[in-house]
Formats: sequence, structure tokens, C-alpha cells
Amino acid sequence: MKVFIARRLLQMLFVMFGISVLVFLIFFVTPGADPAARIAGRNAAPETVAAVRRDFGLDRPLPVQYAAMMNRLFITRDLSSFVTRGQLVVPEILAAAPVTLSLVIGAAVVWVAGAVVLGVTAAATRGSFIDKGLMAVALIGVSMPVFWVGEVMNLLSQSRFHDTWLFSWVPPLGYIPFTQDPWGWFRALVIPWLSLAILYIGLYGRVLRTNIIEAYREDFIRTARAKGLSPLRIMLRHALRTSLIPFVTMFGLDFGVLVGGTALLTEVVFGLNGVGRMTYRSLQTLDLPLILGTVMYSSFSVVIANAVVDVAYVLIDPRVRAR
Repeated sequence: MKVFIARRLLQMLFVMFGISVLVFLIFFVTPGADPAARIAGRNAAPETVAAVRRDFGLDRPLPVQYAAMMNRLFITRDLSSFVTRGQLVVPEILAAAPVTLSLVIGAAVVWVAGAVVLGVTAAATRGSFIDKGLMAVALIGVSMPVFWVGEVMNLLSQSRFHDTWLFSWVPPLGYIPFTQDPWGWFRALVIPWLSLAILYIGLYGRVLRTNIIEAYREDFIRTARAKGLSPLRIMLRHALRTSLIPFVTMFGLDFGVLVGGTALLTEVVFGLNGVGRMTYRSLQTLDLPLILGTVMYSSFSVVIANAVVDVAYVLIDPRVRAR
């Protein structure tokens, strides 16, 4: 187990290094584009472009440029932007990351719990009206766009029924830090959690139901039945556990990209200044250092999430340990 984790960690670091090189080449070695002019911003004076080229070391050899950029991004963390008048990139990302993490982690807890309940219940009652009804509800959830669900929730909770007992507890749109007010943090995020999770509950629930039904056709389930194990234990201990492998794979990918900024629509609808919203603003202003920082952050989020998924495989499926 320790050897596997160490090997997977080394692989993760190697992939991160490759991503950093690739992103640097895309941003700074693109033919026909001057990275100094892009960093300086639109309509920058020639003196400003020259200062940027000198300050970022863009007049030096390419390996030196890469080393200097990675040093400023990860070690000294003093990479700044001329577009935002010298605002530091890394502190800005670190300030936005807790908002996105709070949104995605809470939504993940909701969608995993909801999907497991939905998938297990549907598989246990397969072919019945309960199964068909749950699958119809799941399909409706998958079909509803996140931004539309968020706007409807805002219309109900912030406007139409805000003064009623049903939604009078909902605070105005925005983010409340957990360290400042834990209860206010929960109240501000519970509706965004539900809005973001609805899509994934339906999708994951349908996938889990299919995997459990397929697991019931395996020989180990027949053996468990022959031993006289209860249906509940067979479902939870054997069928569900082996069916979680595709579930965990999907979760790792979706969680990584959401943390990396693809929860943009939810952040915009609910006024949350997270990484996705910050990336969108930086693209509008062509803030190259900030775009570089957010792209690296997003890529690393996916890589780390996949590494955690690989470790989870070993804990969930004993067959992986023997490989």
C-alpha cells in the first residue's frame, strides 16, 4: 500500500511538471504573439511592454524564462499583473479557492449521498414502479441546466417567497466565510449546493443502479446468497462496494474540474467570487499572469483528484491490491 501511494505520488509530480511545461509553452512560445505585450495589457505603451519584458525575463533563453516563471508562481509567489496594477496572482487565487472549495465539497456531499440512496433504492426495486419513477426523476434532474435551476431557486428564495417562513432564513446572495460565521456560511451555501448537486444526483444515481444490477449477475453474489447472507448485507457489503469503482472514477474527474473552476455558472448565479468567476474576469481583460495561474490551479486540481481516486481504488476493491 505504501509503495503504491509513493509510486502514485511520483507519477503525479511528473504529470504536474509536464503540465507546467506545456502550459508555459502555450502561453509564452505561441508563434506570432508577444507575451510581454499580452502581459502588459491592451493599448500598453512601448515603455510598459519593455518593462514587462525585462521584469519577467522574457529577453532571456527559454529554459531560464520557464524557471523564472515557475519560481515566481510557486516559490516566491510574487507573480503580479500589470492589468490589475500589480495585484499578486497567487494570493488572489488563494483568496478565491475557499469559496469554490466550499461550494464544490458541500455539493459533492449532497450528490454522493443522494445518488447512493437513489441508485441503491432503484436497483433493489428494479422493474417496479418505484424504480421507474426514480429513474424518471433522475432523468429530469440530468436534463435541467445548472444555471436555470439556480435562477429558479433565486426567484423563489430571494424574491417570491423570501418573506415567508419557507425561505426567510436565506441570506442575500454572496459568500460568508466559515471562520466568520459557520451558521451563516451554511445558510448562504445550502441552496447553491442543492442547485449544483441536482444534475449529478441524477447522473450518478443512474450509473450506480446499472452497476449494481450488473454486479448481481456475478458469481460472488451467488456465493454470498448460498452462504445465507441477508439481502441487505449482500447489497451493501458486496454489490454496492464493487459497483463503486466507476462511481469513484466519475467523482474524481467531476470533482477535480469543478474545483478547477467549471462551477462558474453556479458562482455567477449566486454571487460567489470563486476561482471560476475569477478566471472568467481574467479572460475578459486578457490578464495573462492570472490566466496562467488559474490554468495551473485547474490542471493540478484534476491531477490531484485522480491520484486520490487511484488510492481509493485500493481501499474499495481488494482485487486492485493484488496487482
